[in-house]
Amino acid sequence: ERALSLISLSAKAGKCVSCGFMTEKSIQEGLAALVIIANDASDNTKKKFSDKCKYYDIPFVFLADGDTLGHRIGKQSRMVIAINDNNFAKQIICKLDSSIDMEV
Repeated sequence: ERALSLISLSAKAGKCVSCGFMTEKSIQEGLAALVIIANDASDNTKKKFSDKCKYYDIPFVFLADGDTLGHRIGKQSRMVIAINDNNFAKQIICKLDSSIDMEV
């Protein structure tokens, strides 16, 4: 939940892009600090963006569903989001790591 709140803040600050084309462009231009892929994205989308992130050495996570991600950034359903700010990306990863540790 805290990670999703940070995604909302990054959107309000203009530090994220969504939809396949803009996310892909952000990755290729080296702007993306973190890519978030919806859990309900198609297998093709998951593979495409995880492979791109691995190639460009950008961290990525699978999180929530497309409707939730879209709602958090004030748009319709989104399957991929790129966070274009290192500080937001680090905070989101930190929140996800801490929530994973608590579940174990």
